[in-house]
Amino acid sequence: MSKTIVHTDAAPAAVGPYSQAVSLPAQARLVFLSGQIGLVPATGVLVSDDFSAQVRQSFANMAAVIQAAGGTLDNIVKLTLFLTDLEQFATANAIMAETLPQPFPARSTVGVASLPKGAQFEVEAVIAV
Repeated sequence: MSKTIVHTDAAPAAVGPYSQAVSLPAQARLVFLSGQIGLVPATGVLVSDDFSAQVRQSFANMAAVIQAAGGTLDNIVKLTLFLTDLEQFATANAIMAETLPQPFPARSTVGVASLPKGAQFEVEAVIAV
């Protein structure tokens, strides 16, 4: 799968590890992943009350679903991050930059009042395989 990163100086530059847009060839198969929170797969319990630990576990869970769908982290074209505390935005950005390969996918970040099971972070993705 070949994805093309779209960038224009006529819109604001990315303020984190993401691209303004991603373009795909017509033959790409899109897979829409449900949101993942920081649950440990074996127990169904949050990995920790620590925000960073929840972000890392959420990305690990997302990677497992992507692999089950026949893809890799390179196949992500769009992410949506949900944070219960936007003061943690820089932490989520840093972990995303460590976890995902470049070029980064398109991304939106949303501040929310609450998430399932008391999670502080959730990530959902669209991949193209």
